Amino acid sequence: MTPQADEFLPTRRSLLSRLKDWDDQESWKDFFDTYWKLIYGVAIKSGLNDAEAQDVVQEAVISVAKKMHEFKYDPAVGSFKGWLLLITRRRIADHLRKRYRQGPVVEHRSADTSRTDTLERIPDPDSLNVDAVWEEEWEKNLVDAAIRKVKRQVKPKQYQMFDFYVLKNWPVTKVARVLGVNIGQVYLAKHRLARLVKKEISELEKKMI
Repeated sequence: MTPQADEFLPTRRSLLSRLKDWDDQESWKDFFDTYWKLIYGVAIKSGLNDAEAQDVVQEAVISVAKKMHEFKYDPAVGSFKGWLLLITRRRIADHLRKRYRQGPVVEHRSADTSRTDTLERIPDPDSLNVDAVWEEEWEKNLVDAAIRKVKRQVKPKQYQMFDFYVLKNWPVTKVARVLGVNIGQVYLAKHRLARLVKKEISELEKKMI
């Protein structure tokens, strides 16, 4: 498999092997580009703000770097995906506990008494279900990777029809008018690219570790 074809795999054994070398800046950049949106998205959906989520990304990557030499890929024991989830969950919980201990910030009370107190709006770190959020974001990451791969395989106008009609939810008549094609061509592009995306997702899932 060429580096171009392998570019968007969620995790590659070859990449994990290279990450054991702390000085391999290209591989660490590859790792960061692959995972930062996943970690950030999970942190945001777990109740953290932008700054806290950015901190979680940085802290999770640092944790991976420190522990990477200990990680050994063994399907019978667990996946890299699960290991990264554990690291991310701990970093998110750290931030939530810190916020929980600090309590509510000072706020000017408004006449709206229906608003929940700030402390009550902070998620309880012990009751947080990061696993479900992780799976949701992982699947989204997978679909995005598959779509990017398909985009490189088809002609620009084919992808535009798919993008406008399927991803951006434009009416089919608007897509046809803007791109100067007929409605049948839009439906055909949708069918063809949806099939390609489904195939790419299947291939990516086979290669995840």
